[in-house]
Amino acid sequence: MPWPQERSRVVAALGVAQLIGWGTSFYFPGVLAAPIAADTGWPLSTIVGGVSLGLLVAGLISPQVGRIIGARGGRPVLATSALLYAAGLSIIGLAPALWVYLIGWIAVGAAMGTGLYDAAFAALGRLYGASARGPITALTLFGGFASTVFWPLGAFLAAALGWRNACFVYAALHLLVALPLVLTFPTGKAASPDGAVKTAAPVAIAPRAGESRIIVLLALILTLSAGIGSIVVVHLLLMLEARGLAVAVAVSIGTLFGPAQVGARIIEGLFGARYHPIWTMVASCAAMALGLAAMTAATGIGILTAAMIVYAAGYGIMWIARGTVPLALFGAERYPVLMGRLAFPSLIVQALAPFAAALAVERYGIEAMVAGLTAIAAVNAVLILALFRLCRARDAA
Repeated sequence: MPWPQERSRVVAALGVAQLIGWGTSFYFPGVLAAPIAADTGWPLSTIVGGVSLGLLVAGLISPQVGRIIGARGGRPVLATSALLYAAGLSIIGLAPALWVYLIGWIAVGAAMGTGLYDAAFAALGRLYGASARGPITALTLFGGFASTVFWPLGAFLAAALGWRNACFVYAALHLLVALPLVLTFPTGKAASPDGAVKTAAPVAIAPRAGESRIIVLLALILTLSAGIGSIVVVHLLLMLEARGLAVAVAVSIGTLFGPAQVGARIIEGLFGARYHPIWTMVASCAAMALGLAAMTAATGIGILTAAMIVYAAGYGIMWIARGTVPLALFGAERYPVLMGRLAFPSLIVQALAPFAAALAVERYGIEAMVAGLTAIAAVNAVLILALFRLCRARDAA
C-alpha cells in the first residue's frame, strides 16, 4: 500500500539531511584529509582521527539524545544537529592549529550523535510507532549514497576552492538545506491508519522475563557489527591488496561497496514487510561472516568481488536491522530511549576499532587481522541465533 503523501515528504526531507550529515562527517576524510595534511603539515593520522573523536562524542551523548527524543520528539534534536554541524565544520575550516581542528570535531561529533541514523531512527519510531519500519528502511537508502555524492563533491571543492572553503560550503549546506528540511519534521503526532491521531510518549514499562538478556545480547550484536563495519570501511583496500590485487583493481572493486549496500536495502525494502525484522539481522550477520570468510580464502578477482558484494550487502541491511529490530522487540513507547542506549557501545567501538585493527596489522600482519575479523563475524552469526532463541522463548512465555 502506498505511503501517505505526508510520510513520503517526511522521509525525503530527513533523507536529504542524512545524506548531507553522513557526507560531511563520516566520509569527510576520504577526500579532504590529504589536502589538509598537505596544506598544514598536521599528521594525517590525527586528521583522520577527527572522525574517531567525533564518534566517541556521539556515543557518549547518545543515551541522553534518546531520552530527549522520547520526551520531546525528533524535531528539536535534529535541528540542533544541523546547527552543530555548521558550527563544527566552520571551526574546522577556520582552524589555525591542530587542537582547534579537533575542537571542531567535538562539535561535529555532537552533531553526529543528534542527527545521524540512531537519532533519526528514534525520531521516526516515536512519530510512526510500529509502522516506522518502512520509513527507516527508506531513510537508509539516502545515507547509502553519501560517499557516492560527497567524495566527488569534496574533491571538486578542495581542488577549486581549497579545503577550508570546502568546509564552509559543507557548513552552508547544513544551514541552508538540512536545517529547513528538518524543521518540517512533525512535532510527534502521527495519524494511525484509521485516522485517529496518536502521540507517542515515553512510558515506563516493567521488563518482561528474560528481556534484560535480550537487550544485552542485541547490544553486543550491534556493537560487534559496528566494529567490524568500521574496520572494513577503513581497511578494505588494504584487505583486497593483501589478496594479490593491484591498487587500481582493488579500487575498482571497492567502488561496488556502496551500490551493493543500497541494492540490498532496496531488496529488503521490497520484501521486508513480509517477515519479522530479526530475519534481516540474521541475514546480515550471515552475509557479513560469509563475505569475510570468502575474502580470507579467495585469491581470484571474481571470487573476491563476489565476496565483497556479499559482505557489503550484509553490512548495508544491518543498518536497517539496527533500527527495526529494537522497535519490533520492545515496542514504540520505549524505542527512542532504547535506541540511545544501544547506540552508546556501538558508536564507541566504531570509533576505536579501526585504530585497534591498525595496531593488529602492524604487529601481526593484514592476513592475521582479516582472519580475526572473520572469526568475530562468525561469533556474531552465532549470537544472532542465540538472540532468536531467546526472543522465541520470551514470546512463548
